[in-house]
Amino acid sequence: MTSTFTTSLRNHYENYFGIEGIPRLLKKGPTEKLHPDFYVLEFRPNARHHYWTYCTVGMSVGRIDDNLIELFVFSPQQDEAIVELVTVCASYHRNGLPLNIHHTINIGRPWLPNSKCDHGFISLPYMDGEDLELFEFNGQMFHCFWLIPITERERDYKMENGCEALEQLFEDKQLDYLNPLRECLVT
Repeated sequence: MTSTFTTSLRNHYENYFGIEGIPRLLKKGPTEKLHPDFYVLEFRPNARHHYWTYCTVGMSVGRIDDNLIELFVFSPQQDEAIVELVTVCASYHRNGLPLNIHHTINIGRPWLPNSKCDHGFISLPYMDGEDLELFEFNGQMFHCFWLIPITERERDYKMENGCEALEQLFEDKQLDYLNPLRECLVT
């Protein structure tokens, strides 16, 4: 069943982006704690998006709760660090506390070199909508959510004011989600 799940999810992503993704596996770290069929699918810039996209495949394989999610991250460049980032998130989801919409995570280092963004916020895929977000498999609905790199102060702002306030801040200040060198939006 799991290989059927990962094949179906890969097809979902590839149909959405309109190109073939490249499977990527982390060669170090918590890989033994992941499902054996887990990998990250890397998409080069394409007609849908002019930047790199990294998607988890199999992050929620075997879950029997309501935390049936997969994650994707956008990047201005091809980078193995993004493969590591979503792999660590998948490991935490599988072995720590489950992740879901509007959760924040501590990445523990900048998401890309010299970035002030060392946390992540799990959001709806506003730019892509339900065509990317919703993936049905064997009668269960899985959600492909957007992991947005954020700063610690932005995370604190969300904790103090709620996720809607953080998303409104992103909209009001026109979050430059692809810029690893962007400044914190909380003033």
